[in-house]
Amino acid sequence: MVMERIDEIETKERQQTDKLYIHIAFPKFDFAVVFGETKLDDPLAVQPSNPKYCLVFDPETYRDNPAESKHRRLLRGYRSGTLDRELKPNPAIRDQLNTILRYPPGQELTDSEKNAVWKFRFYLATNKRALTKFVKCVDWNDPIEAKQATGMLTEWAEISIDDALELLSANFTNHSVRGYAVAQLRKAKDDELVLYLLQLVQAIKFEYLNAVMAQGAEAAISATAIEDWSRAMLAHESSLAGFLIERALKNKTLGNFFYWYLMVECDDRKTGKAYGKVVFQFINALSETEEGVGVQTMFQRQGKLVSDLARISNQVQTLKETRQRKVEWLRSHLADSKNGLVSFAPLALPLDPSVEVVGIQADKASVFKSTMMPLFLHFVKADGELYPVIFKAGDDMRQDQLVVQIITLMDRLLRNESLDLRLTPYHVLATRVDQGFSQFIPSQSLAAILAENNNSILAYLRKTSPDPDGPYGVSTDVMETYVKSCAGYCVITYLLGVGDRHLDNLLLTPHGHLFHVDFGYILGRDPKPFPPPMKLCKEMVEAMGGMESLMYQRFKSHCFVAFSILRKSSNLILNLFSLMIHSNIPDVAVAPDQVVAMVQDKFRLDLSEEEAMRFFQTLISDSVKALFPQVIETIHKWAQYWRN
Repeated sequence: MVMERIDEIETKERQQTDKLYIHIAFPKFDFAVVFGETKLDDPLAVQPSNPKYCLVFDPETYRDNPAESKHRRLLRGYRSGTLDRELKPNPAIRDQLNTILRYPPGQELTDSEKNAVWKFRFYLATNKRALTKFVKCVDWNDPIEAKQATGMLTEWAEISIDDALELLSANFTNHSVRGYAVAQLRKAKDDELVLYLLQLVQAIKFEYLNAVMAQGAEAAISATAIEDWSRAMLAHESSLAGFLIERALKNKTLGNFFYWYLMVECDDRKTGKAYGKVVFQFINALSETEEGVGVQTMFQRQGKLVSDLARISNQVQTLKETRQRKVEWLRSHLADSKNGLVSFAPLALPLDPSVEVVGIQADKASVFKSTMMPLFLHFVKADGELYPVIFKAGDDMRQDQLVVQIITLMDRLLRNESLDLRLTPYHVLATRVDQGFSQFIPSQSLAAILAENNNSILAYLRKTSPDPDGPYGVSTDVMETYVKSCAGYCVITYLLGVGDRHLDNLLLTPHGHLFHVDFGYILGRDPKPFPPPMKLCKEMVEAMGGMESLMYQRFKSHCFVAFSILRKSSNLILNLFSLMIHSNIPDVAVAPDQVVAMVQDKFRLDLSEEEAMRFFQTLISDSVKALFPQVIETIHKWAQYWRN
């Protein structure tokens, strides 16, 4: 009635004037409407010509539309649960459900897809891949629907570890769902848990997200939400943290890495106190076991060793001396028995707890030329052998740690399919946000090899592993190792979007193992313009005998097989990255909401197997023929020359 009267008035006014009239209907709110206005007499006030607007929270933003909620409840038919058990999809709906099950982990479901999954939930319950999709379609704020869904968790086919990891991400906040995921993790072996431990420690913070959401926080995860998580973590217990503590008490290697991963998280400004609580729980639990006191002592000694090395590294950096004088000072300091580093009681090395070290060999210590002056140390093992490591202070090792962990996982996935690409997943451990260890593998950079061997990798291999009867005068096993490792790292560095690939951070061992180091740029970031899809320069191909050689054809074949195998395990890799989105790792923190999508794009899950192989064939060809990277490599070589 009001609108009709307004229309009459507007029509009458339009006949009497040429001005344009609009009418606005203001909604009636259940909550008070707040409006802020800057006073003009305020010295900080904005002039009227440049008005300032204030954003006001809309209390209805996160409320359900009553009509839509009613429609959903009627559509899902709460009272037809017994009838739903007998429902079977027709061929068209079955195809739709199969399409939904093939969706990658991060893909959201539409309302119609959610309704289809819910309707045929009992039919899908025999398919373990369907559980994560089912959990996404549940309205967990509806107590009746949530109760039904929780009851179905026990009826569902047993899910894999991959899907359990997805249920621990920030997208799943219901305690029953997360508890179910933890129960599935209990079936994993210790060596498998070690592979995922870095992400599981990150997932601890997500245990408390639903408590925050219940307080009215935004659905989108923000820095404010993380601070709320921290407060929730201090107030509540975590089933995931309890499970990890339980397993860490029983396995030395798992316990070692669990402790150090937690210590790094304690440095975080927002969640550090909460992770400190988990450390406290772990140490308390250790004191209640028979061997716990010895493990506590080990952690204390490891901590002192790390702090001593950090102090020494900082002193080396501040010394206003030449590099040679710094090396002399370092050796003298380590050799001094008063410092307790040249010899000590057997201690599990934090970097690799399977190795017991009894001291540091002072006369082999050195300092690298790079900006942060990393220490090059040789630990003496209990059996007298040496274990070379690099210790960095003032440098964030977490990104290298993440990449090497994913490489180790991918190596295992490939080996499980009987494909050994002779990868070199060396150990990396961040002990603080700005320091850590890296295992040193005796090798030379490709830049040094080319400079010393007339610009030929093949000449180097002939020198280190000669065999007149082997391919191109090189031992057959060494050439096979070189070809396989080239293929493995080409595929893996492409999938991880590793950037800043120049010949100084590609290393080669005398036995033919090629591997990458220095992962300062990942997920597509690169300081150089127009980077190639993967690092495959012409010198690397020439060492295989050229683009027409049998070895190069084998190289491409290994690439295709590796890419195919890893595509099949894409869900696992994507789930691991989804657990890292709030880890504050530099290249992850740049765009955390895009991390999973960037990795997913590399897998090209939208292509069939045959199309994916043709796509990768093009990638290899484009990388070999790319001219611009060769120009950049030359510029880098000259820059290194003048720097030295």
